[in-house]
Amino acid sequence: MREPQETTRPRPQEREPQGGSRPRRPGQKPGSPQKARAERDPATERRTGPQRKAKPSQRRPPSRTVPRKRREREDGEPGIVRRVLTHTVTIMSAVAVLLIVAVVYLSPGGGKPPAGTENMSTNDMLALMNKSQMSPVEAAAIARAKERAYQQQVKTERLAREKAKRDALHAKTRAKALAAARARARASRSAAALARLSNTSAAQNKAIGKQMNALKGWSGCWPSLLTMWNHESGWNEHADNPGSDAYGIPQALPGSKMASAGPNWQTNASTQISWGLGYVEARYGDPCKAWAFWQAHHWY
Repeated sequence: MREPQETTRPRPQEREPQGGSRPRRPGQKPGSPQKARAERDPATERRTGPQRKAKPSQRRPPSRTVPRKRREREDGEPGIVRRVLTHTVTIMSAVAVLLIVAVVYLSPGGGKPPAGTENMSTNDMLALMNKSQMSPVEAAAIARAKERAYQQQVKTERLAREKAKRDALHAKTRAKALAAARARARASRSAAALARLSNTSAAQNKAIGKQMNALKGWSGCWPSLLTMWNHESGWNEHADNPGSDAYGIPQALPGSKMASAGPNWQTNASTQISWGLGYVEARYGDPCKAWAFWQAHHWY
């Protein structure tokens, strides 16, 4: 007869109080931040395994829907750039179309399109413009031709201005020469009138000499001529040097040389003065130089 074996009955598990709270450890105050550890039951752990509680850090946060704009900002905002580029391309296309329309319809000509373009579309105009494109080499050749044309125009205008200046100077010189010729003619008539007088006085001969001297352009040398011929003849057309054949107002040597100025060289003061002025010009240049020579040598 077997002895009844003692059977080991499992200890009943202590039930956790409702609400998920664990029993407080002895000496633990309510509301303490420390949490009581559950007593381990070896038999329960063998059947169900150790109970592990998930850590707060391992809990997944509830899923949230991120707004589209926020995602675009976090990803580098590609949506904004795309929209900006799209708007820029649209604006540039609109500006190009407006420029073409302005060129076509706002060109000179009373607001009317040029002849032959009334029925042209924008595409036709663009095709024509593309057809008119040229290479840099062709453009450079045209630019050089235009530069040469401009330089030629500048040269032509400069030559025209120079010619106008020359013409004006020539006209001015001609006017002066004409005025001088008229003055000489008047003086010649006056001298001829005096020459027709017989037995003219020294004062009259000096007046004729002064007029002829001025006609030579020697008005500044008149005092030199007056003094020199005062010493030579005293302005007497009949003056005769007894020591030589010198004769007349300029004391020509011999006196017959004055025949080259006129046949009346023996009696006409104008003829003698005319010859004397020719001699002074050929020998000394003007009466001032002749008088300077006379002062040094007492003859001329």
